[in-house]
Amino acid sequence: MRGARRVMAGLKPVKVPEAPARAFRDLWPGDATRGHRLLRGECEVGGTTRPLITAEEGGQGWGEGSGSALWRAAVHGFCWLRDLRALGTDGARLRARDLTADWLERGSSEALAAAPEVAGARLSAWLGHWDFLAATAEDHFRRALMVRLAQDARVLVATLPAEARHRGGLAALKGAMAASVALNEEAWIARCLRVLPQEIERQILPDGAHVERSPGQLLLAVQDLIEIRNLLHGAGLEAPPHLALALDRAAPALRLFRHGDGGLALFNGTRDEGAALVDLVLTQGQARGRAPLILPEAGFQRLQAGRTLVIVDCGPPPEGRAALSPAGLPRQADRFHHAGTLAFEMSVGRDRLIVNCGAATAAESAWRDALRATAAHSTLVLADTNSSELREEGLGRRPEGVEAERQEANGAQWLDASHDGYKKGFGALHRRRLYLSESGDDLRGEDSVEVENPVAYEVRFHLHPGVVASPQLEENAVLLRLPSGASWRLRASRAKLAVEESVFMAGEPRRTSQVVLLAEPGTASVQWALSRVNLPTPGIVEEG
Repeated sequence: MRGARRVMAGLKPVKVPEAPARAFRDLWPGDATRGHRLLRGECEVGGTTRPLITAEEGGQGWGEGSGSALWRAAVHGFCWLRDLRALGTDGARLRARDLTADWLERGSSEALAAAPEVAGARLSAWLGHWDFLAATAEDHFRRALMVRLAQDARVLVATLPAEARHRGGLAALKGAMAASVALNEEAWIARCLRVLPQEIERQILPDGAHVERSPGQLLLAVQDLIEIRNLLHGAGLEAPPHLALALDRAAPALRLFRHGDGGLALFNGTRDEGAALVDLVLTQGQARGRAPLILPEAGFQRLQAGRTLVIVDCGPPPEGRAALSPAGLPRQADRFHHAGTLAFEMSVGRDRLIVNCGAATAAESAWRDALRATAAHSTLVLADTNSSELREEGLGRRPEGVEAERQEANGAQWLDASHDGYKKGFGALHRRRLYLSESGDDLRGEDSVEVENPVAYEVRFHLHPGVVASPQLEENAVLLRLPSGASWRLRASRAKLAVEESVFMAGEPRRTSQVVLLAEPGTASVQWALSRVNLPTPGIVEEG
């Protein structure tokens, strides 16, 4: 039925005005550094850089050989326009037009370009950057752009709601709505408004988190909702009440994931976009309310005392059968999900201490899945096995029973959580108990493998690159110095402690360290403690 609607939509004529009926303005800042790289023919998407040059310059084209499906989806969605606009030079403007003209001639026929989430992103990008890209361009360029915009919009509106069970569905709807307003197509606008409430309900959980359980995707979804709200307001249209209610839920949920430096915790495909963007999104969203301590549907917990903050993933991955669309894109909400159940991150003031490794969602599968693996997260790894099975299109085997119980008394907080991701193959349950003191200066933990004869396992603590680790082997401990000068000591019992290399992929790849607790076969549990220590200031001798 959906395919038939797409075919029929492609046969119908559509009005093509000389320019959009309404002016738009993309709200979000680009990256001038990435803009400079685009002038050199390099396009960075989610930490993965690939060539992006026109055919006249010897480019590879826009097909499968140019990069991974997710990298190409972002490029066909014109994500790079924002970075060229941030650069703002005449050279950047001409580069944007040259790449667009090359896409219209050579890339527009690619199957991936027609995927609803990709077409929706492209329509939003073209309209949001119309003044930069096309307003002063030659007539034939503007005409070609408007014709393609109208063609894409007609098909996109006809196939709503999008098949994607993740944020791609919201991106498709936003693009369809923007194009409908730009082309002044009242019937299309009405269809978009009918679809909007059910799409919002599908995207935003009752606790305000996003269905993908990803802080990064929640940030993008809130941006989408803000743009849709502003679009409707600017067109003099009444938004359904679902929109304001969703923003009221989602903004506080986004705050739960913020560290002391204002950036987001690195769970499930999230990369650190920086505090300034999060601040801007919360301001534009007119966000009210403090960060909640618990997201019950998404399953995240926030422990906070003194200057110490701990964010823990205590929820099961999203449901869904792993599947790829005809365009080769994942359809389900677990598309970016990591095997990081019960992982945690910790910051002290503005310093991040314990982190997860981050993500490279647009990389080729080997590197992308290395960062999705359980070993790339600050949690327990049983027998070098992932707690969820990683697949190209999402997850296979995954934890089904994930439980968490929280208690508080006199400012101290306890969290007792478990998951059964190792039940198949090992018959084991991973249980993690955390205690944060009322001062925030003491975090204690116990990781146990509940099975009759536990095999060997490791408990990993990935460190932020700003943290300097100094092993103290005689005490089975490591001293951790933070950028602010504060020091913490990580001690362990029932396991051998080692400091190993790691990587941090929040932005550009950075070398860092991890503390690994190695438990021999038969070890039922490992206990550890992270405690603030006061070291004497160098050069000062205390009188006795």
